[in-house]
Amino acid sequence: MTDTAPARPADETATPEDLEVLAEQLGRTPRGVVGIAARCVCGRPLVARTAPRLDDGTPFPTTFYLTAPPVVAAASTLEANGVMKEMTAALEDDAELAAAYRRAHEHYLAQREALGHVEEIAGISAGGMPTRVKCIHVVTAHALAAGPGVNPMGDDALARMAEAGLWRRDRCSC
Repeated sequence: MTDTAPARPADETATPEDLEVLAEQLGRTPRGVVGIAARCVCGRPLVARTAPRLDDGTPFPTTFYLTAPPVVAAASTLEANGVMKEMTAALEDDAELAAAYRRAHEHYLAQREALGHVEEIAGISAGGMPTRVKCIHVVTAHALAAGPGVNPMGDDALARMAEAGLWRRDRCSC
């Protein structure tokens, strides 16, 4: 499928069907899901939006959780190829890029804070933001949820995935 419009809008309340798909994708019952932040062109979840505190009281900083196996595998491949080190070096060498990544960190924090304040994780985003890239999965999930231009490292990861033929946003690989 090459249609770029999702079947349903993202960031809606997760339906029982969405939760079933997430359980299938994750191989376990999903925790703390408050919405679907990004969908495949076929309509299945790509990114779950999660509560900042799980039902058992555990603080959970990962607001945007990458769930679809094909894009998870693509992010894992980038990580295995050392892309995090390259991205972190780019942040050290490019002040403009570093400033954009800091803005991505602030956006991430604001998105999580909109779901509720959790003191234990206040000011801490995810994926190494704002000074390094330690998780391609997180920056990719954030880029898919927020859209192009918000998280430059996530946008870079998505571009690398497409260039390498690992995964493309405009095609279903579910």
